[in-house]
Amino acid sequence: MKKNMFIKGVITMNKIPMRELNAEERTKNFDEVNLGYNEEEAIKEANRCLQCPNPLCETGCPVGIKIKDFIKEIKGKNFKKAAEIIKQDNYLPAVCGRVCPQETQCEAKCIMKNTPIAIGHLERFAADYEEKTETTIEKNNKKVAIIGSGPAGLTCAGELAKAGFEVSIYEAFHKPGGVLVFGIPSFRLPRKTVNKEIDYIKELGVKIVTNYVIGRTLSMKDLQKDFDAIFVSTGAGLPHFLGIPGENLNGVLTANEYLSRVNLMDANKFPEYKTPVKVGKHTVVIGGGNVAMDAARVAKRLGSKVTIVYRRTQNEMPARDEEIKHAIEEGIDITELTQPIEITGEKIVQGIKCIKMQLGEKDESGRCSVSKIENSEFEMECDVIIASVGQGLNPLFLRTTDIERGKKGVVIVNDNLETSIPCVYAGGDVVSGASTVINAMRDGKKAAKAIIEKLN
Repeated sequence: MKKNMFIKGVITMNKIPMRELNAEERTKNFDEVNLGYNEEEAIKEANRCLQCPNPLCETGCPVGIKIKDFIKEIKGKNFKKAAEIIKQDNYLPAVCGRVCPQETQCEAKCIMKNTPIAIGHLERFAADYEEKTETTIEKNNKKVAIIGSGPAGLTCAGELAKAGFEVSIYEAFHKPGGVLVFGIPSFRLPRKTVNKEIDYIKELGVKIVTNYVIGRTLSMKDLQKDFDAIFVSTGAGLPHFLGIPGENLNGVLTANEYLSRVNLMDANKFPEYKTPVKVGKHTVVIGGGNVAMDAARVAKRLGSKVTIVYRRTQNEMPARDEEIKHAIEEGIDITELTQPIEITGEKIVQGIKCIKMQLGEKDESGRCSVSKIENSEFEMECDVIIASVGQGLNPLFLRTTDIERGKKGVVIVNDNLETSIPCVYAGGDVVSGASTVINAMRDGKKAAKAIIEKLN
């Protein structure tokens, strides 16, 4: 039994845990795993906050949320006010409360080192509680186009719309949201949550045009004729491949394709939706990031036995601890210190050859180097392989422009995120390479501020 939060007026150190669906139940559906705080739990967790005079947690937030202030409002049961405070700096709080790595950002700065305040859980609570409010905005007759409706594009649009700009977002897919809808499974980020955040952006007056590929449907030069500024946020949706023999066999997919089919086209509901995805008896997922965990957990829910193969150990996995924990709870095996060297089969996948690895000294990034153990090859039977080994920039748009690009094809920008073309800005993964949702949002805010200053 957990201790009470208060003992003779003293706040104890126990963090209020998030309620979850049990592992056996959740592997049979795509319902959200984390259930969120109720009012009592949120107030108890908020009461743990010491309301520091100099809140270090706020220095760890990429978009600068006034964390101390919104938690204070939750303490006082002013949940609507808490949401309003968050929305001053974050247009996607229900998303961030679910998928941002708070443990390495705001919560990592909390002075309660061993049991930091569950800032992400409280942000989610306030966002889910929020009521719809009417917003009156005075227009300034300036027009801005945004290419891509992911977290960077949506955030930039929200900032600009509130400042009176006429904003149009152009999205290549048939649904807005970018990585929020095609890259993250609904059991981690429900579609109704994303839709609610997008609806809020629309209520600010933002126009979203889907099925529209800038560079194909319309060139950027044509766009420049109609808009005073442009923000490019096309993301990093080009998958990397393994570069080993056999990866062209039927049954080998990238995590990008696999998740897009299930998330965006409801392939998990075949034949109700005619977008099938192969469900293997044994699926091997290669990689150790959040995308690898997502792909593995989707495959498990579709009825496959799943093994994650990773060349380092679980301790070095870049995925969030929570995602690794959930994967293990759901019965997914993790084979550590293992490197794939060949995919076997004739026309279709029959197995994967691997070699065992060993950790060495840490490199410049702080991660341990790895090397092969001679004569340690072995083969694993499987019929589906999902590669999740990173991703590059979406090339469709960038190939049609003269924007200056640097190493690995990333767009070069100045301190204000302006590209080599005047009044054309860029942010998110297209500038940084594959990163997090919250870092993309930070770029969206920064670009909007620069656009506002320049056009005004």
